[in-house]
Amino acid sequence: MKLLVSAYACEPGKGSEPAVGWNWVQALVRRGYQVHVITRSNNRPPIECDAASRDPALTFHYFDLKGSALRWKHRPGGIYAYYLLWQIGAYRLAKQLHALEHFDRVHHVTFVSYRQPSFMGRLGIPFIFGPIGGGETMPAPLRRGLSFRSRLAEALRDFGGRLIACDPLMRATFSRAGLIVCTTAETMAGIPRRYRAKCIVQLAIGISESDVDSSSALTPRAESAAPQFLFVGRLLYWKGLHLVIRALPKVRRAVPDVRVKIIGTGEDRAWLIAQARDLGVTDLLEWIPSIPHDQIANEYRRSLALVFPSLHDSGGMVVLESLAAGLPVLCLDLGGPGTIATPDCASIIPTRGATEARVVRSLAEAMIRMATDPAFRARLAASAPARAKQLTWDRAADHVYASIDLPASRTTIA
Repeated sequence: MKLLVSAYACEPGKGSEPAVGWNWVQALVRRGYQVHVITRSNNRPPIECDAASRDPALTFHYFDLKGSALRWKHRPGGIYAYYLLWQIGAYRLAKQLHALEHFDRVHHVTFVSYRQPSFMGRLGIPFIFGPIGGGETMPAPLRRGLSFRSRLAEALRDFGGRLIACDPLMRATFSRAGLIVCTTAETMAGIPRRYRAKCIVQLAIGISESDVDSSSALTPRAESAAPQFLFVGRLLYWKGLHLVIRALPKVRRAVPDVRVKIIGTGEDRAWLIAQARDLGVTDLLEWIPSIPHDQIANEYRRSLALVFPSLHDSGGMVVLESLAAGLPVLCLDLGGPGTIATPDCASIIPTRGATEARVVRSLAEAMIRMATDPAFRARLAASAPARAKQLTWDRAADHVYASIDLPASRTTIA
């Protein structure tokens, strides 16, 4: 089978969207497909430096807008206008390529957004749209402790999600798709009802099985070490780190020497530091802007668990990497982390109908148990790599392509 893949973001050795584009392409090649990829021109140098790009079954085609349009990306909101115009240009290139190559299917992979259209369905061949995400929403009771600016941002985000049903470009994209791949059940619920029969749920992210094998062999954490929890991610209000900070006074009463190491930067760092200062827990936190990705494994060895109470995340790659390393996770039952985690390998905090105070209390209790019950933590750690192995890039591709010919399956990930 000959596939055309649209992957605006596609780059080896990166995280987030570029990792999704690159790894889905590689998984499709491993399935035995002849894969052609349309991606941005600025991805070309790293792609061509990677040996995997020279597989004879893989061909890259590069496209970018010209002139002043390139500067739009750096203006407020400009990335969305640029992306829309890029999609139009990429479709024109795809039409030319299809006349030469006669593709069997076309697959939109990135951006992973259910708010941004793709025009690849106009090629007149079977069209897969996704994985797409963004339909995850923050429960109303968990917004009350946020700043006015953050609450306004959430309201605008919700409003944008409701506009999807009225957007003619999105309606056309959904209509032409033979299969719509949603990262979570929440995103699937945000797809207009008339199109949901052709939706499945499949995370956009995955992991290589070899990474699970090597990571799960890490030296077990010394239980005599100081009880450290780990957070890795951008310092944004919706990542939920403020909930961890608000849980710490209760945790400290039970575990006086508890510490939380925070790796990441972001626009809400000052707000988070102020939260810690007001609660008198500044001394329990260690802030590290960044460390090389290959050194994060050392932090997994030193930590009791990853705390990642994200409030609306379509993915959560750090959750998957932590499980692959045998590190248990504490998260909410929301979005990607709530989909990745299972009770066998994580403490999952329920949010349905819960106030922020209740969520913070449950998070504190989960952290205390993780620090004071070695047998419980050991059981979660032992099961974590097995869960990660269920969520490889290859299994993701297998699930999507096995679903193409299933009528109205609405299948979900394991």
